[in-house]
Amino acid sequence: MNSKYKILLVDDEPDILEFLSYNLKKEGYNVYTAGNGKEALAIAKVENPHLIILDVMMPDMDGIETCREIREIPGLKNVMIAFLTARNEDYSQIAGFDVGADDYINKPIKPRVLTSRIKALLRRSGTTESVSSDKVDMGGIRIDRERYLVIQDGVEINLPKKEFELLDLLASKPGKVFTREVILDKVWGGDVVVGDRTIDVHIRKLREKLGEDFIRTVKGIGYTFEF
Repeated sequence: MNSKYKILLVDDEPDILEFLSYNLKKEGYNVYTAGNGKEALAIAKVENPHLIILDVMMPDMDGIETCREIREIPGLKNVMIAFLTARNEDYSQIAGFDVGADDYINKPIKPRVLTSRIKALLRRSGTTESVSSDKVDMGGIRIDRERYLVIQDGVEINLPKKEFELLDLLASKPGKVFTREVILDKVWGGDVVVGDRTIDVHIRKLREKLGEDFIRTVKGIGYTFEF
């Protein structure tokens, strides 16, 4: 049933790779493994996986840097990325989401919980692709969903995945106020625990890149896109 899905596992601990690989193959997934970030990049470019499960703490190139480089590859901008980590610090999660992570999976994790999280992530994949039009033009801003690209007054702006999805959501219905709860659900998914600070950081970065005029804060409720 799951044979169409490709999953790339990246961890410098062979025992963890073997454990995860065994359980995911048992579920019918096509599984690829890499022991470091550079190997992961090479495999990802060739195999174009649907999901990458990426360890945070790795020598030479850690998970944060690997994720950042993956998001800079045009053909991999839509791939789901989940960090696998034993660390629960807020700064680590914020850093991960800032470079384009979709979720965090804390280890150790039980096989049944792992497969449940993976199914939820794969269901979430392609969120922006479900919208009928591949391009949206408004107020001097063009959103190209196919290329994950924003063009403002003729200038191309490459946004990290979560910034793009946040802008795409707000711009999908100009004037509509999106509550924080809706934003968290649509952009980060109900299975991901992130705080208000994460939304605020992404809104601030969008304003820095696009200007202050497009996204308005509705105090105590959420945000709206105006042009």
